[in-house]
Amino acid sequence: MLALELLVASAIPERGPLCAVFGDDDYLKRESLLALRGGEGAEFFTGKEADWRDVHDALTTISLFGDSADVVVIEDADTFVTEYRDKLETWVDKPQSKRCLILEVKTWPKTTRLAKATDKKGLAIECSVPTDNKQQRLTKFTTAAKKWLTHRAKHVHQATLDRGACDQLFEQLPLALGLMDQEVAKLSLMADDGKIDTALVVANVGDWRTRQTWDMIDAMVEGRSAEAIKQLDKLLAAGEEPIPILAQVAYTLRKFATASRLVEQAEAAGKRPYFPQIMAEAGFWPSIVDRGTQQLKSIGRGRAVMLSTWLLEMDMAMKGHNSDAHGGRLELERLIARLSPAAAPKRPAATS
Repeated sequence: MLALELLVASAIPERGPLCAVFGDDDYLKRESLLALRGGEGAEFFTGKEADWRDVHDALTTISLFGDSADVVVIEDADTFVTEYRDKLETWVDKPQSKRCLILEVKTWPKTTRLAKATDKKGLAIECSVPTDNKQQRLTKFTTAAKKWLTHRAKHVHQATLDRGACDQLFEQLPLALGLMDQEVAKLSLMADDGKIDTALVVANVGDWRTRQTWDMIDAMVEGRSAEAIKQLDKLLAAGEEPIPILAQVAYTLRKFATASRLVEQAEAAGKRPYFPQIMAEAGFWPSIVDRGTQQLKSIGRGRAVMLSTWLLEMDMAMKGHNSDAHGGRLELERLIARLSPAAAPKRPAATS
C-alpha cells in the first residue's frame, strides 16, 4: 500500500500482527506512523538498541493498570530486522496477542519470507517519492499527491485548496510533500474564508521572502534577537506585509507550544519526556527533530507555555489597533524581544 493511499483513507486498514513502514521519505513515514497508530497508545523502541525479549514483553504483557500500549513501534529498525528475522517471521505466523508491531525501516525487499508473510497477514506501507525519470510512475504519484494535499488542506488545515492552486503549488515547489504541507498550512492562515486560490499561491509561495522568513524564525527561537530583527527589516523593506509574516511565524511557534504541552502531560503522568516522539507528534519533520528539540529548550518552558497566548494577542492586535504596517512591525518586534535571552518570564501563577 502506498503511503498516500493510507493518508487519505477514511479508516485505518487492517494492520494484522505486523506493519512495515519503509522508504526514504521521512515526512511520509512520520505521517504513516501517526495514521497507523490511530490515536492509540504506543510504546517506542530504537532499533539499534532494542532487544527481542523487551519487544516481545511489550507486545504480550498486560499491565495491571490497563495502560498497556496497543501498538509497539520500532524506529530505525533495519538492524533489528536483520538480527531477529526468524523471530519476526514466527510472530507474523503465530502472534501471541492482538497488538501490532510496527517496523520503521529504510528497505523492505519484497522477495524475503518476512515481506511475503507480512503481505498475507499484515500491512506494508511504501513511503517513497519517485526520483527516476519514468514518466508514468511520476504522473501516477503526482496525481495521488495532489489528491492527498487537497484532502489534508480540508481535514487538517480547515481550508479549501482549489484545483488551480494545487496545480500551481506543484509547479512552484519541488516534489517534497512536507514542504507542500508546510506551505498549505501557512496559506490557510492567510486565506479569506479558508479558500486557497491560485493568486494566493503565486503571491506567497516559493520565493526568497519565504526562505528569509524561515531564517528569521530560526534566529527568533534560538534567541539571536539582533539577527531576527535584521531579517525582519529586510522583509518589510522588500514590501512584505506583517500579517503574512505572522502567519508563517505562528505556524512554527504553535508547534513549539504543542510540544511544551506534551512535555507537561508526560511529566504529569510520571513519565520521562521522550523528545523524538513528542516533537514528531507536535508536527516537526524527522530531519529537524534534533534541532527543534534544542530550539524548544532555548525558548524555555516559561515562554513556551505562553506562545499560544502571545500569538492570539498579536493576531487580535494586528487586525485591530495595530493593523497598519507600523503597528504590525511593532508586534513582531515585541515577539522577538519576548524570545530574547534577556527576557525569560516565569510561568504565570495558577489562579484559585
